[in-house]
Amino acid sequence: MRSIAIYILLFGILCGCVSTKKYNAQLAEKKSVEQLRGDVDYLYSKLLGNHPQLYWYIGENQLKAKFDSLKRSISEPMVAHDFYFKLAPLVASIRQGHTRLIPLNKRFTAKERDSLKVKKYGATPFSKLGFAIFNGKLYVVKSDSWDKSVPVGAEIVEVNGIGSDVLLSKYRSTLTADGYITTFVDRMLANRFPSFFYADFDFTDSLLCRIKLNDTTKLYTFRRAPVDTSKAKGKYKNVVKEPRKVLSKAQKDSARAEQLKRKVQGYDLESKTYSKNFEVSKSDSSVGILTLKDFSRGSYRKFYSQTFKKIDSLKLKTLVIDLRNNPGGSAADIADLYSYLVDTSFKFMSNSEVTSLRSALFTSYFQNLKGGFKVLAAPFYPLYLVGIIPRTSVGDDGKYYVRLSKKVHKPSKPTFKGEVYVLINGGSFSASCIISSMLKGTKRAYFVGEETGGAYNGTVAGMMPYFELPSSKLNARIGLFCMRPTQQANIEGRGIMPDYQLTPSLADVLSGKDPEMEWVLKRVSQKR
Repeated sequence: MRSIAIYILLFGILCGCVSTKKYNAQLAEKKSVEQLRGDVDYLYSKLLGNHPQLYWYIGENQLKAKFDSLKRSISEPMVAHDFYFKLAPLVASIRQGHTRLIPLNKRFTAKERDSLKVKKYGATPFSKLGFAIFNGKLYVVKSDSWDKSVPVGAEIVEVNGIGSDVLLSKYRSTLTADGYITTFVDRMLANRFPSFFYADFDFTDSLLCRIKLNDTTKLYTFRRAPVDTSKAKGKYKNVVKEPRKVLSKAQKDSARAEQLKRKVQGYDLESKTYSKNFEVSKSDSSVGILTLKDFSRGSYRKFYSQTFKKIDSLKLKTLVIDLRNNPGGSAADIADLYSYLVDTSFKFMSNSEVTSLRSALFTSYFQNLKGGFKVLAAPFYPLYLVGIIPRTSVGDDGKYYVRLSKKVHKPSKPTFKGEVYVLINGGSFSASCIISSMLKGTKRAYFVGEETGGAYNGTVAGMMPYFELPSSKLNARIGLFCMRPTQQANIEGRGIMPDYQLTPSLADVLSGKDPEMEWVLKRVSQKR
C-alpha cells in the first residue's frame, strides 16, 4: 500500500511539473496578439464567474471598458513579462488586495541553485536587503547580506542608470489595497521590491547604484555573493568528517523543548523568528505583549490556551496585541484569539458570499492542483464535500453563502478582562483586519498606529485559487469568499482607523525605536 502511494505521488510530481528548460524558454517566447487578447478574455471570464464582489469598488461598466481598452491596446506580440505590466494594473484597479496577477520568474535547475548558491545569497544583490519607502523614496533599512559594508540607511537613487522613482512607479501600478486605503501599497512595495526587481531584470551578480547617504551622493556596487577566487573545481575530496556529537540528556531535553516551541509558536527558518510570541514588558510587569506576525503558522489553540493561562496567573492588567505587518491567515485562528478577550457569546462573521455552488464545491478544492496531483487528491474530495455542503445555502437574495465559522462562539477561559491595546499599520491586512474590526466595533480595544491595509467591512479571500492564463502562463489569484465581520462601519473602502495615529520615521526604523509601543507603555503608566 505504501509503495502504491509513493508511485501515485511520483506520478503527480511528474505530471504536474514542466521542465525548467522548457519553462524558461516560454518566458522568452513572444505571444501573438490573438493569444494575448484571448488571455484577457479568459481572465475577465474567471473574474465574472468566481469573484463574489467584483464591483465592490469599481462600476461594472467601468471595469468592462478597461478590459475592452486593454484588448484594443494590444497591437503587437510580446513576452509574458511585458504583458504582465499591461494586465496587472487593470487587475489592481478592482481594488481588492487579495486579487492579483503574479509575475513569472526564471527558474533554476538544482545544479544551478547549488553552483550559484541561490538559497544562501539570493537571486540578486537586493535579495538579502530590507527596504522601506519614505516620502516616495527608497531606502535600505536592513541587511542580511554577507557584505557588512552595505550602507544601511542609504537612499537608492538609481539602479544601473534607472531612477528608483521610475521602478517604484512601475511596480506600484500592479499593487492595490482593499478599497481606497493608501497605507498598504508602499509597505507591500518595499517588502516585495527585491522580488519585483528579480522578475523584471532576472538573475544578476552585481548592481551599480547611485546612493545618497548623509547628504552625500556616490556610486556603490551591491554584490550578490563574494567573488570566488578559488581555482578548485568540483567538490573537495578527502574531507574529514567531524565526529557526530553526543548530546547529554539535558541537551536532548532542551532540543525537544525548542522543537515543541517552534511547532506551537510557528517558527520561520529564514527570518529566525516566531509567528506568535508572548512576553511581559521589561519596563512594566503588569503589561503583557502579544506579538502576532501572522495567523497562518503555529498551533494557535495550544498557544492561546497557554498564553492566557499565563496572563491570568500573572494577573496582568494590560495586554498589547501587536498586529503590525500581519498579512492575515486563518479565520479560525482569529476567532479563537477573540474568544479570550470577551466574556459573552458572539457571532464572529456573517456567512460568506460565493458566486455559485460550483465555486464553493469544485473550484476551491481542485483549482490549485495540476496534473497528477488532482488524481492524488480525488479520493479525499468526498470528505471535502461532507464538510462544505452542510455549510452552503441560498440566501433570501438568491445568492449562495458559505458559513466559514461557528454560528455562535463561546468565550474561552480564562477570559482576559483587562485593558487591551492593538498596534496596527498599513501592513495589517486580511484576517488581522477582521479581528481588528470586531475589537474596534465592540470598543474592546484602543488602537495605536496608522490605518490598516485591509478594509473594516471585510474582504474577498478565504479560498484563493490561481488561474493560469492559457497563453502567457501568468497566474491570476482570485478570492472566492466575501468575508465580512459582524461589526460594520458606515464608510466603505477604508480600514480600521487608529484612536491615536502614529507612524515611525526613517530615523526610528534605523535606530530600532518603537514609538507606538513606547507611547502605549507611557499612557499605561500615566493612567495609574
